[in-house]
Amino acid sequence: MTDAYVRVRGAREHNLRAVDVAIPRDAFCVFTGVSGSGKSSLAFGTLYAEAQRRYFESVAPYARRLIHQVGAPRVEEITGLPPAVALEQRRSAPTSRSSVGTVTTLSNSLRMLFSRAGDYPADSTGRLDSDAFSPNTAAGACPECHGLGRVHRVTEDSLVPDPALSVREGAIAAWPGAWLGKNLRDIVATLGYDIDRPWRDLPQQDRDWILFTEERPVVTVHPEREAGRIQRPYKGQYQSARHYVLHTFSDSQSETQRRRVERFLVSEACPACDGRRLRPEALAVTFAGHDIAALAGMPLAALAALLRPTAEGTGEESVAGTLARDLVARIEVLTELGLGYLSMDRPAPTLSAGELQRLRLATQLRSGLFGVVYVLDEPSAGLHPADTESLLTVLARLKEAGNSLFVVEHDMDVVRRADWLVDVGPRAGEHGGRVLHSGPVDGLAAVDESLTRRFLFDGRGGTGRGGSDGPDGATGGPGGDGAREPRKPSGTVRLSGIHLHNLRGLDAEFPLGVFTAVTGVSGSGKSTLVTRVLADAVRERLGGDAAGDRPEAGAEDGGDEARPTADLTAAEGLDAIDRLVRVDQKPIGRTPRSNLATYTGLFDAVRKVFAATDEARARGYKAGRFSFNVAAGRCETCQGEGFVAVELLFLPGTYAPCTACHGARYNPDTLEITYRGRNIAEVLEMTVDAAADFLAEVPAAARSLRTLQEVGLGYLRLGQPATELSGGEAQRIKLATELQRTRRGHTLYLLDEPTTGLHPADTEVLLRQLHGLVDAGNTVVVVEHDMGVVAGADHVIDLGPGGGADGGRIVASGPPAEVAAAEGSRTSPYLARALGLA
Repeated sequence: MTDAYVRVRGAREHNLRAVDVAIPRDAFCVFTGVSGSGKSSLAFGTLYAEAQRRYFESVAPYARRLIHQVGAPRVEEITGLPPAVALEQRRSAPTSRSSVGTVTTLSNSLRMLFSRAGDYPADSTGRLDSDAFSPNTAAGACPECHGLGRVHRVTEDSLVPDPALSVREGAIAAWPGAWLGKNLRDIVATLGYDIDRPWRDLPQQDRDWILFTEERPVVTVHPEREAGRIQRPYKGQYQSARHYVLHTFSDSQSETQRRRVERFLVSEACPACDGRRLRPEALAVTFAGHDIAALAGMPLAALAALLRPTAEGTGEESVAGTLARDLVARIEVLTELGLGYLSMDRPAPTLSAGELQRLRLATQLRSGLFGVVYVLDEPSAGLHPADTESLLTVLARLKEAGNSLFVVEHDMDVVRRADWLVDVGPRAGEHGGRVLHSGPVDGLAAVDESLTRRFLFDGRGGTGRGGSDGPDGATGGPGGDGAREPRKPSGTVRLSGIHLHNLRGLDAEFPLGVFTAVTGVSGSGKSTLVTRVLADAVRERLGGDAAGDRPEAGAEDGGDEARPTADLTAAEGLDAIDRLVRVDQKPIGRTPRSNLATYTGLFDAVRKVFAATDEARARGYKAGRFSFNVAAGRCETCQGEGFVAVELLFLPGTYAPCTACHGARYNPDTLEITYRGRNIAEVLEMTVDAAADFLAEVPAAARSLRTLQEVGLGYLRLGQPATELSGGEAQRIKLATELQRTRRGHTLYLLDEPTTGLHPADTEVLLRQLHGLVDAGNTVVVVEHDMGVVAGADHVIDLGPGGGADGGRIVASGPPAEVAAAEGSRTSPYLARALGLA
């Protein structure tokens, strides 16, 4: 290619306004702008989508049908575009069987090493195939736990927490509530068991049968008479408490039900394989004195050290040497990216989106590709400032190998190191979509309307994203609220003797009534301490699922197995907390039917407004008529989806607007009902800002819309599908949903890296809301890497000093200025820079 630039003309994807831009190849190019400005629409929705489309044109038509494809972008022309590889921030991971080893394919090489070069027992009949060393294959999985390493069972103590109660009084806490629980109680009584005697006084034989029997007897039940109700005899089938819990946990489609019965499960290491997931014959094979489960459980940095003598001390033709060299080389890249604390058997669902992306980035480094455009989505997400330098080194190596880097990024430290900057904005949604600057980074200083400029050049840091380049870098000045006097706590929560993951006997104190930031390098134990230990302790004190605590399906450990819980010696001060609210970046829904309006409850108010119109009342339309999920009101051609799937012979399927409703989602009769001249579909197409004016006289809707504007989401459409929202947008929608509620008592808000995916200007908006919650008498605890946010906190808890086995300790705690001066903390130099103290 004689022209050294990728040239885009007339890009109109999403909110892009006929964008023309030229971006150099073989360079490190960063795309910036506030959330919703259009930067991802340009980088991923236009450039990467077009590169993928061109590649698929060279693929056989039949093969194209088997590959997931993004649609062709709305753009007039793109020239000079090489093949592209996208590394996006995926918000969810596959299953708990997916691990660091499978994501990086390191497990393949390790299994081959044991198969070909392992030390086999003397009585072994022959070498095992590599599949025999995988817990995910029938040849290798332990038959007892099916390769999961853990078994889940119930005990009398877990099913009956209070044996002083009788069955009638609810001794069997694991039984379901409402009618089904009463049904089981009546069946037990009909079978002749005493349901009014304290559980502990029943014969052991009776207790065992009620809780654990595999029998499913059917009996005729004569219910006890209740005042005012006629209850006839009926046939009822019994199931034991164990059967109910295990069946519900494994088969129920209701995440609420699964979480409820999970409390009655006891999770323990499989007795057959001792948690090592493999058959005995595979575990009998060793390398360097360890079985494969032991090596897979080592931190990657330690595994590389163990393999290095073999890699360096054997001949070129040695199988062991070849495989060990490959493993060591690939692990070194991961260690360079700050992931040396991970073990190969770490389940993928427990990894952050940033960790997953860096694992895939390391895999690309070893691929040997050149002449490729790598499109990355915030590679610094989830990175402590101490790890950002190593990330930049790795990105530089990709560029030096002859590739181009197109990076969507919010971290100003990364932006400063770019060769070329494309700033999109100035604001979000319909107020953005323009390229404000495309050129060297320094050129943005002359663009007055850029919201990025202030954080990049003015030395104000703002939220910290404009802070320092590190201990030896230039000072970014104090962050946002960093100079103000810290608030005084109203009390303290003390957790003692914590044991979970890499937290070993930890004692931690969380002050109440203040803003606390928990810091530390990746893998130091921050999320474990806050979102697992503290959250579980408070939730248990409040009784099950606390108000406002809405963890998503599959959170933490993949959703298909019981997660280990923390062991605590003592928990004090929890009585001061009345409510628990977790606000994370997981999606607000998994299908386009879930959207901004439905999640916040705003849609209920809108539908009631339409149902109250004179025409709707004359026709007998109720509020349900105005839901696109209800048959009476929706378009039956597309079932309320707004689009239809088109299957093409020999070509991949595609989506097209519904020919009946043209994307409106409703049938013609429903669309005839209007409120202030607009039908329901037109209201859903409004932005939050536009709807705030249109629905100003509807109190329930106005309150929701006002809180959405306060968290900076005025540019989103009311009907914006959940699948189109970023993690940062999803998090702010959840926060707005919580803010619109009438709050009573002392609430503890827990947020895990709330600034991930947010432009510094968006972070300022978010922080105003969070500090407002503290000013109202609540407690906010955030896990955070943004030093400007930390500088503005009242209290800091710094974990470390390293990750994995090198972490799990509180290195420093106290006001930000004290932690900034602490010795032995990898956070303190960066915090000192953000505070303007160094």
